[in-house]
Amino acid sequence: MSEQIRQNNIERFTGFSDLYDQNRPKAPVDLIDILTMYLERRPEVVADVGCGTGLSSFIWLERANQIVGIEPNDDMRAVAINRWKEVGKPQQLEFVKGLSYELPLEASSVDLVTCSQSFHWMDPQPTLQEFARVLRPGGIFAAYDCDWPPVASPQLEQAYEELIQLGDKRASELSETGKEAYKWPKDQHLQQIRKSGLFRYSREIVFHHWEDCDADRYANLALSQGGLQTALKLGADEIAAAAEQFRARVKQGFGGESRRILFGYRMRLGVK
Repeated sequence: MSEQIRQNNIERFTGFSDLYDQNRPKAPVDLIDILTMYLERRPEVVADVGCGTGLSSFIWLERANQIVGIEPNDDMRAVAINRWKEVGKPQQLEFVKGLSYELPLEASSVDLVTCSQSFHWMDPQPTLQEFARVLRPGGIFAAYDCDWPPVASPQLEQAYEELIQLGDKRASELSETGKEAYKWPKDQHLQQIRKSGLFRYSREIVFHHWEDCDADRYANLALSQGGLQTALKLGADEIAAAAEQFRARVKQGFGGESRRILFGYRMRLGVK
């Protein structure tokens, strides 16, 4: 990965950290239970890489002895640190600046390395080399992602997908040459883990989680997607209009009520 692409990927999430933090789902307890079962003990140290606003870091507070959230984007990390202060500055949790291929961690010092909705922004092979370096023997790397859009209704999901596609298209058209972000295909995560030759066992695990959601949150979940935000930052006024139309359609679909929606997850993991 070139330094320019790396910087583009980091800056993609600047400017909407609060929107992201307030609407994105927290990882379900099933994730913690699965990884703890595979590790066969309570983790001493969890490194949450590309942790964003810390949604995927705080979940370990009662289930690990030490958690390090590592995030290169200053805006995202600032939200995580503010939340850390709001909950009393728990000593077992810290947030630091760092890159996936150059972690501020000692060799063989970590039980679990997790990437929540973030591994696709990282150059996979040098990143996996670094993860293997910091993992203890028997330690686990796990990349887990939501399937978008969340399950709500065929009509709303189709409208969500159309809005995201429009945002991605306009972001690509408006980005200056060399300023585009790049993401690696999520469906190749497991292949990348196996290709590295660094893990003795690997597999994909699929699970799901129900959450309460109102119309505003469902609309904001779409708006928290990087392509839409990039298009908006680049001045695509038609995206703002399309987003408002989408919000109105979601409000009509929810009928003024909160409802349960389903987040599907896919986790690809490797055991060192």
